[in-house]
Amino acid sequence: MSHTVERLLTLSEVSEQTGIPEATLRYWRAIGSDGPDFRRVGRRLRVTESALKAWMDRRMNDPAA
Repeated sequence: MSHTVERLLTLSEVSEQTGIPEATLRYWRAIGSDGPDFRRVGRRLRVTESALKAWMDRRMNDPAA
Protein backbone atom coordinates (compact mmCIF):
# COMPACT_ATOMS: atom_id res chain seq x y z
CA MET A 1 0.00 0.00 0.00
CA SER A 2 1.42 3.37 -1.02
CA HIS A 3 1.10 6.35 1.31
CA THR A 4 1.83 9.78 -0.10
CA VAL A 5 2.72 12.56 2.29
CA GLU A 6 1.66 15.98 1.10
CA ARG A 7 4.31 18.68 1.07
CA LEU A 8 3.98 21.49 3.62
CA LEU A 9 4.89 24.94 2.33
CA THR A 10 6.53 27.64 4.40
CA LEU A 11 5.32 31.21 4.62
CA SER A 12 8.24 32.23 2.42
CA GLU A 13 7.36 29.63 -0.24
CA VAL A 14 3.73 30.76 -0.29
CA SER A 15 4.88 34.36 -0.68
CA GLU A 16 7.13 33.39 -3.60
CA GLN A 17 4.40 31.37 -5.33
CA THR A 18 1.65 33.96 -4.91
CA GLY A 19 3.58 37.22 -5.03
CA ILE A 20 1.91 38.27 -1.77
CA PRO A 21 4.35 39.71 0.80
CA GLU A 22 4.94 37.60 3.91
CA ALA A 23 3.81 40.51 6.10
CA THR A 24 0.45 40.59 4.30
CA LEU A 25 -0.01 36.84 4.73
CA ARG A 26 0.77 37.17 8.45
CA TYR A 27 -1.64 40.12 8.77
CA TRP A 28 -4.45 38.24 7.03
CA ARG A 29 -3.94 35.32 9.40
CA ALA A 30 -3.93 37.61 12.45
CA ILE A 31 -7.21 39.31 11.54
CA GLY A 32 -8.90 36.10 10.41
CA SER A 33 -9.12 37.18 6.78
CA ASP A 34 -9.69 34.72 3.95
CA GLY A 35 -6.01 33.95 3.47
CA PRO A 36 -4.42 30.55 2.91
CA ASP A 37 -5.19 28.01 5.65
CA PHE A 38 -1.92 28.19 7.59
CA ARG A 39 -1.47 25.84 10.51
CA ARG A 40 1.19 25.77 13.20
CA VAL A 41 3.59 22.86 13.00
CA GLY A 42 5.68 23.29 16.09
CA ARG A 43 6.66 26.95 16.06
CA ARG A 44 6.35 27.37 12.30
CA LEU A 45 3.44 28.24 10.01
CA ARG A 46 2.79 25.79 7.21
CA VAL A 47 0.13 25.23 4.56
CA THR A 48 -0.40 22.14 2.43
CA GLU A 49 0.03 22.45 -1.32
CA SER A 50 -3.59 21.35 -1.85
CA ALA A 51 -4.93 23.95 0.62
CA LEU A 52 -2.93 26.70 -1.12
CA LYS A 53 -4.19 25.57 -4.54
CA ALA A 54 -7.81 25.49 -3.30
CA TRP A 55 -7.46 28.99 -1.83
CA MET A 56 -5.90 30.32 -5.05
CA ASP A 57 -8.68 28.70 -7.13
CA ARG A 58 -11.35 30.35 -4.93
CA ARG A 59 -9.64 33.75 -5.28
CA MET A 60 -9.37 33.40 -9.07
CA ASN A 61 -13.05 32.47 -9.37
CA ASP A 62 -14.32 35.19 -7.00
CA PRO A 63 -14.90 38.47 -8.84
CA ALA A 64 -14.78 40.40 -5.53
CA ALA A 65 -11.30 39.08 -4.61
